[in-house]
Amino acid sequence: MKVYQTNEIKNIALIGSAGSGKTTLAECMLYGAGIIKRRGSVEAKNTVSDYFPVEQEYGYSVFPTVFHVEWNNKKLNIIDCPGSDDFVGGSITALNVTDQAVILINGQYGVEVGTQNAFRNTEKFGKPVIFLVNQLDKDHCDFDNLLASMREVYGSKCVPVQYPIGTGPDFNAVIDVLLMKKYSWKPEGGMPIIEDIPADQMDRAMELHRALVEAAAENDESLMEKFFEADSLTEDEMREGIRKGLVTRSIFPVFCVCAGKDMGVRRLMEFLGNVVPFVDDMPKVKNTKGEDVAPNVEGPESLYFFKTGMEPHIGEVSYFKVMSGKVKAGDDLTNANRGSKERMGQIYACAGANRIAVDELRAGDIGCTVKLKDVKTGNTLNGKDCEYSFDFIKYPNSKFSRAIKANNEADTEKMMAALLRMRQEDPTWVIEQSKELRQTIVHGQGEFHLRTLKWRMENNEKIAVTYEEPKIPYRETITKTARADYRHKKQSGGAGQFGEVHLIVEPYTEGMPDPTVYKFNGQEFKMNIKSREEVELEWGGKLVFLNSVVGGAIDARFMPAILKGVMERMEQGPLTGSYARDVRVIVYDGKMHPVDSNELSFMLAARNAFSIAFREAGPKILEPIYDLEVLVPADYMGDVMSDLQGRRAIIMGMDSEAGYQKLVAKIPLKELANYSISLSSLTGGRASFNTKFANYELVPNDVQQNLIKEHEAEMAEED
Repeated sequence: MKVYQTNEIKNIALIGSAGSGKTTLAECMLYGAGIIKRRGSVEAKNTVSDYFPVEQEYGYSVFPTVFHVEWNNKKLNIIDCPGSDDFVGGSITALNVTDQAVILINGQYGVEVGTQNAFRNTEKFGKPVIFLVNQLDKDHCDFDNLLASMREVYGSKCVPVQYPIGTGPDFNAVIDVLLMKKYSWKPEGGMPIIEDIPADQMDRAMELHRALVEAAAENDESLMEKFFEADSLTEDEMREGIRKGLVTRSIFPVFCVCAGKDMGVRRLMEFLGNVVPFVDDMPKVKNTKGEDVAPNVEGPESLYFFKTGMEPHIGEVSYFKVMSGKVKAGDDLTNANRGSKERMGQIYACAGANRIAVDELRAGDIGCTVKLKDVKTGNTLNGKDCEYSFDFIKYPNSKFSRAIKANNEADTEKMMAALLRMRQEDPTWVIEQSKELRQTIVHGQGEFHLRTLKWRMENNEKIAVTYEEPKIPYRETITKTARADYRHKKQSGGAGQFGEVHLIVEPYTEGMPDPTVYKFNGQEFKMNIKSREEVELEWGGKLVFLNSVVGGAIDARFMPAILKGVMERMEQGPLTGSYARDVRVIVYDGKMHPVDSNELSFMLAARNAFSIAFREAGPKILEPIYDLEVLVPADYMGDVMSDLQGRRAIIMGMDSEAGYQKLVAKIPLKELANYSISLSSLTGGRASFNTKFANYELVPNDVQQNLIKEHEAEMAEED
């Protein structure tokens, strides 16, 4: 395989909704380029892309698959991404390391929620877009209606480069209005028959050709001048105009294929090789210092590792993009993230489960290697005198969580090791060992996402596991002021234990002034603040601790022990055992013994005094509230709103966005536990949502009473 220069490399992501035909298209591209000798199929479970057992089990892509084709002296590195929103991490990864998105649209269903999600991600990362209408041979495909709906959603930037001559089972021809030729295929597909446009199609072809010429000319002043002068552009000028329009997202070319019958794929690859932007046409990537890094083969050697695959009999396969310079087998590199040294073994051009050994890869290229010692997803390896580091891939917040435990407790350590390995493959699997909840929590993008993890754990790792609904990280606080005192006294021969603490607790709000006087049962307590300590609690909120002891009633050296005793109770609130927050504690009096007083005595006295005062200070439970954004077709709006109201959600607003309705709400975390399943059921999988932590709020009284009863029952069981 030849060494490709930076200006001969195109990096492309195949994205779109589930079932749009990305994996089938990938097979056609590989077959057309001669990388494979026969086309596989999803049904036969023998495709290059879906080669992991879990993908063959479910018939869905789970991981992004990296492959390449050589076409017209260009190297096309292509990443076939999963379509399900549960596996959006694959698309996010691919869009960050590629320079062109091809969004597949299922000709039967048109613009789906998966299409919308894919397009929004291209907007977020500023990537050029080509729309590819697939499955034109299906009964319910209507290209004209589909194009109209695309323009309604994405605007006039959607410009056809091709249109089909008829759709449905007899589909076998398109008109290409860039080349002004008719492409047709025999029933077996493959190489096209290229002919002049028939007379009955000429008027429509000329109309769309002129629209394409205008769209191409708009992206370059010199081309616009030529267009005004000659009323047309040459093919090369049109290609140049389209390329510039792709880079600025001023044009979204629309192509037609039937990947299942291998029709139109070679023409698509020709366009990708000739027209879409090269690596160095796109904006430069910034390193962690904010410096632009150009894909310059003469620059320092730097590789960014964007994906890790775990393969049987091989182990870790590490996928990288050459950000700068060039890499050869045997190069000695330094891991910028971990400080370790690595020697690159054999390097490969990617072809799914297969790999093709190469001598060298240059700036902008994508490849893989095996058997690295200490390289993880997201790491950067650098050559001598290079200190680049990259961290440009940001994944979406999790949407679905489950507590996981090994059925056999002896397997817990093996389970954790397997979870961490799996997270290397898919960073949107987030593993959390919660000290607060005493659970191992697995966060993901949806129920199917976590079901896939469980399948792999049980079938690949042979570890039986159980999912449970995670506990909710409630918080406890107080709503009024209370006073308490407690004497800890113990005598058991020799030195005893003695400590007495008098304290006041009250709700704390940011910026409130220090107290001067309190009244309890007609008695006045004046405060003389000697010291003030603010503790930023790691679980959120604050504890403010004031020392107002006068006359030496408690020696200052015991104050840290008193604070420690209070903190112990803050970590285990009296109502549900949850963390407490936003409390001010004022220690104003007490007693000590010249011999028997020590730190332990005052810690225990403070802990008990705080517990008593907390219970008398109107304790309340706080629950985590999340901001929720739902994108839903208008037909399902009423059902989705009703469901949210039943989940104690507060609708904050509604808007329309690209043909869909957007609902914005605030919802308790407790009510989000199975929301992804419910929303999918209500809308037939046509809606999507995002969540983000907002704040903590008081739970309703009836909910609080139920939570207290549940906690009391749990404690009784433990006793």
